[in-house]
Amino acid sequence: MPTTLHPPVLVQNDGLPIPQIGLGIYGPDDNEAADAVVNALATGYRSIDTAAFYLNEAGVGEGLRRSCIPREEVHVTTKVWGDDHGYDEALKAFDRSLSSLGLEYVDLYLIHWPLPAKDRYVDTWRALERILRDGRAKSIGVSNFQPHHLERLFADTEIRPVVNQIELHPGFQNEAVREFNAEQGILTQAWSPLGRGRVFESADLMKIAQKHSRSVAQIVIRWHVELGNVVIPKSVTPERMKENLNVFDFTLDENDHKTIRNLETGARTGDNPDLFG
Repeated sequence: MPTTLHPPVLVQNDGLPIPQIGLGIYGPDDNEAADAVVNALATGYRSIDTAAFYLNEAGVGEGLRRSCIPREEVHVTTKVWGDDHGYDEALKAFDRSLSSLGLEYVDLYLIHWPLPAKDRYVDTWRALERILRDGRAKSIGVSNFQPHHLERLFADTEIRPVVNQIELHPGFQNEAVREFNAEQGILTQAWSPLGRGRVFESADLMKIAQKHSRSVAQIVIRWHVELGNVVIPKSVTPERMKENLNVFDFTLDENDHKTIRNLETGARTGDNPDLFG
């Protein structure tokens, strides 16, 4: 296996690139996050996904600095949490995130959840539009938005999200949201792409993995890639990081895809965006 592996990039609706595979940093504290970022960038990752809610933005920034990879070569995503919905609140939250990261800009800033009960995501989005125009975020997007949340943004604001980051894995394939995203020119980014480990219990996925002489994780990540998703598997282990990135020298056949389609259960591992918050 090569020492470094660089994933391909997809093009967002604003014309900017995003690596198709990135590293999710949900879970590690600052120290572990810094080490994970250093190891990921040494492996070949060029996309790091964090959030204010993860409480490790400072560690991500430290890892970026320790890596000595030029800033412009690394795609950095963070997110505004629900406590900071609203125009002024979101602007202040972005300032805190940028300070924690120790960066002058982020590549992608997302609304973490729509929180429809609060009904402030439109004002929050207007703050993101301001941040974009000020050049402090190169692109803006959303996470966990359903089609009707997006339609309201389309009606009441000016700029369309480039990405919608949603729960997506073989057990919960979120087809309706994926299709809506594609129709609207929005990239689908998969969080919990391995179903929080549930995929490793699937006998069908084990058979496909054996057929291709790959791991179950590699099969599922390859499935995401072939669907056209951006995918951000989590890991703090260098060998697992390499494994997750090494999925571009084989392809799944139609029988593989049919088998995986049949793994849909409709069961989320996370919250329902229409009910959360």
